[in-house]
Amino acid sequence: MKKMFSLLLALMLLLPVFLTGCGSQSATVVRLNEVTHSVFYAPQYVAMSQGFFADEGLDVQLTNGGGADKVMTAVVSGQSDIGLCGPEASIYVHNQGKEDLPVVFAQLTRRDGSFLVGRTNTPFNWSDLKGATIIGGRAGGMPEMTLEYVMRKNGVEPGKDATVDTSVQFNMMAGAFTGGEGDYVALFEPTATEVERSGSGYILCSIGQESGEVPYTAYFANSSYLKSNADTVQRFTNALHRATVWVDTHTDREVAEAIADQFPDTSLDVLETVTARHRAIGAWNTALTMKPAALERLEEIMTEAGVLTKDEWVDFNTLVDNSFAENAK
Repeated sequence: MKKMFSLLLALMLLLPVFLTGCGSQSATVVRLNEVTHSVFYAPQYVAMSQGFFADEGLDVQLTNGGGADKVMTAVVSGQSDIGLCGPEASIYVHNQGKEDLPVVFAQLTRRDGSFLVGRTNTPFNWSDLKGATIIGGRAGGMPEMTLEYVMRKNGVEPGKDATVDTSVQFNMMAGAFTGGEGDYVALFEPTATEVERSGSGYILCSIGQESGEVPYTAYFANSSYLKSNADTVQRFTNALHRATVWVDTHTDREVAEAIADQFPDTSLDVLETVTARHRAIGAWNTALTMKPAALERLEEIMTEAGVLTKDEWVDFNTLVDNSFAENAK
C-alpha cells in the first residue's frame, strides 16, 4: 500500500512536467486590427477557421477598428501589431514624416468591395446619379474616393452633378439609407445583400468592377515590427497564402460554411451569394503581392479626390515590402 501511495505521489509530482512538455511552446500572439468586418475579407476568416494561423504557431486576436484612420492609430500607437485597411492610410502617414513608418507586406483585395445600392429595381445608368445624393462614407477613405473616381469616369462630377454625403459614419450608412436619407448608398457585404433582401434597396452595380484593379485593402505593420518580428510576419503571410488558395479551390458554399462563425446573424444562403459576388469581380488577391501599377492607380484616385498631390506620391519600395508574400508557402 505504501509503495502504491509513493508511486502515485511521484506521478502527481511529475504531472506538471509532463503537461509542460506536451504543451510545448505557446503560440505567438498577433494583435490584428481590421478596418471593418466583411465577407470581403473571407480569406482571413478562412485562415482562422481552417487552423492555418494555428498551424503556423500563431494566436491571432482580431479586433474591428471601424475605419482606416482608427486602424492606423492603433498600429502606430502600438495597441495593435498588424492592421488591415486601405493603403491610403499608410500613404498619409508617410507624408507626415514619421520615423517608424508603416509598411505594407501583403495585399488581400484588389478591387473595391462595395456595391452601389439604390431605391428602385430598374436598369442602372451612371447618369441616373445626376441631381441625386449618394451616401459615400468618410471623406478621404478608400470607399468614398473610389466612388468619386468611378463617378468621374462615367461623366458624373461629384459636388457639381451629384452630392456625395460624407457625414455619415461607415457603420451607420445602411441605417441612414434605410431610414430615408440619400437616394443611393455604397455598401459592403453582407450588408448590401441584407438591405436588398429586406426590400429596402437594390444592388445596382459593383463599384470595384467599374474602378479597375486597385490595392484596396492590405496588411501593414510598423517598420520596426517587421524588422524585429520578421519570422512572425512570414508565418502570418504563409497562413494567408494557404487561405487564398483554399478559397480559390473551394465552392462558394464551402467558403460560406468556413466563415459562418464570423457572421452568426447572417444565413448561409446570404454568405454564399455574397461570396459568389466577390468571386465574380475577382476581389481577392491570391498572390498577396502588390503591383506598382496598382499603387499608381490608387495614388491617382487620391490625387483626383484632392487629398494628395503628385509631389506627395510615395515611392513603391518605401511603402511596400513584397518579400513576405513572395516567400509565402
